[in-house]
Amino acid sequence: VLIVHTNHLTSLLPKSCSLLSLATIKVLDLHDNQLTALPDDLGQLTALQVLNVERNQLMQLPRSIGNLTQLQTLNVKDNKLKELPDTLGELRSLRTLNISGNEIQRLPQMLAHVRTLESGLEYYPPSQYLLPVLEQDGTENSRDSPDGPTDRFSREELEWQNRFSDYEKRKEQKMLEKLEFERRLELGQREHAQLLQQSSSQKDEILQTVKEEQSRLEQGLSERQRHLDAERQRLQEQLKQTEQNISSRIQKLLQENQRQKKSSEILKSLENERIRMEQLMSITQEETENLRRREVASAMQQMLTESCKNRLIQMAYESQRQTLVQQACSSMAEMDERFQQILSWQQMDQNKAISQILQESAMQKAAFEALQVKKDLMHRQIRSQEMISEQRWALSSLLQQLLKEKQQREEELREILTELEAKSETRQENYWLIQYQRLLNQKPLSLKLQEEGMERQLVALLEELSAEHYLPIFAHHRLSLDLLSQMSPGDLAKVGVSEAGLQHEILRRVQELLDAARIQPELKPPTGEVLTPTAPQEPPESVRPSAPPAELEVQVSECVVCLEREAQMIFLNCGHVCCCQQCCQPLRTCPLCRQDIAQRLRIYHSS
Repeated sequence: VLIVHTNHLTSLLPKSCSLLSLATIKVLDLHDNQLTALPDDLGQLTALQVLNVERNQLMQLPRSIGNLTQLQTLNVKDNKLKELPDTLGELRSLRTLNISGNEIQRLPQMLAHVRTLESGLEYYPPSQYLLPVLEQDGTENSRDSPDGPTDRFSREELEWQNRFSDYEKRKEQKMLEKLEFERRLELGQREHAQLLQQSSSQKDEILQTVKEEQSRLEQGLSERQRHLDAERQRLQEQLKQTEQNISSRIQKLLQENQRQKKSSEILKSLENERIRMEQLMSITQEETENLRRREVASAMQQMLTESCKNRLIQMAYESQRQTLVQQACSSMAEMDERFQQILSWQQMDQNKAISQILQESAMQKAAFEALQVKKDLMHRQIRSQEMISEQRWALSSLLQQLLKEKQQREEELREILTELEAKSETRQENYWLIQYQRLLNQKPLSLKLQEEGMERQLVALLEELSAEHYLPIFAHHRLSLDLLSQMSPGDLAKVGVSEAGLQHEILRRVQELLDAARIQPELKPPTGEVLTPTAPQEPPESVRPSAPPAELEVQVSECVVCLEREAQMIFLNCGHVCCCQQCCQPLRTCPLCRQDIAQRLRIYHSS
């Protein structure tokens, strides 16, 4: 250990000495000297652990400093260094490096290879812990230590090593906590990203299902429409075919009726016609459902006309053969009955078919409306989700704007508070001047009582004439309507009413009031309200105040809010007494300093 600090040294060694003489030195303290440079062969001190050259005149460090592999503490504070050598990166044991108070603009890149450097530790001069940092070397320590036995040094070194190991453990624990926090943060971010991905995928799936459902509905509707068109065309074709068959059969009936000139042919033809009519009436339900009512009715009417004609022809023809005619008539009557029955059955089947078609169309319409309503609901849900997302975005932007405005208001309030603090003294003086002026402008209590005792008609008269500023004068002299009726304008001038026009108007209006009161006694004011003008009387002995004289009264402050009651509350933490008990309840900040009110305390004055 070599401690030569706080001297006037300009060099470390004389010219005749060699640095190898200090090869075993471990602590070298040279701070507070006038050294301008260190020896170039400083790297020969391979055992050096602490080098302190604080507050010197060093311009640069030697490059051989990188050979100090045992160096743990390097202090070059408050020198004139402009750069550091790259060989500092070879100091594998360096733990403390102090380069403050120099002119260094950048650090060497090789310094990043020193893994033992630690930040955030408070620096102590090497003279305070020279011996604890020394390594335990057995007999060498007993020879180098000038202060005493090596046991104490070994204990101190062990204690220092234990502290360093505890610090390493805490550092490792902090690093593990940091890694755990980063892992949790990364896990939370992954979960958030997964949630966002799931929500987006669900939204896409919903949109896809909506699109598929819509396409499926459109396809089903188109297929249904094509099916209905094909069914309609098929029914039209069947209707045309049945009409053609009916027309051909009617033609055949006409031809057969013409051939009924002979009895045998007529019977055969009637029998064949009956068979054909039965076959015609046995048309399937699918064919009869689509026959039109008017065409069937016209065809039946034509058939009836033709049958009537045939009957006439047959009656003329059967004049000779009555038996044949009777049989033919009976057969025709039976055929007509059957035909009417078939017509009624056909009409019933047609009505049933029409009602069934109408019911199916109504059901199809209801199903289509239900599908359309479902589709509209899905579209409405999608639009509501979009509107909700837009509203969330608008609310977030509004919240950001409100936060910005809040910061601006806080800054403005701080500026206002600074201005208020700067002008607090002048404001306090102005405040007390205003209070004094209000106190001067306030009427005495005795004068208020006198004004309250005046006649109401007289007070109303003065207010009507815009002369209410003369109320204190009238109250002081205790003037009434009767006294004013006996006074002249000069008397009013002596009292204090200086305007001549106002004097005459007051006297005239008083006289009118008295005349009206004589005519209508109910308008006369109560006698208890009239105050006769007498000299001011002394208050009776029982009403005299029992308080001490005014000179002994303690001056109290009034409430700054209502300006009427006494200030009885103290605000904490500012300590101002400026409000009464009633006015302090709704307040949240002090009216004087604008600080938040943490607590309110009531003040009681001792008697």
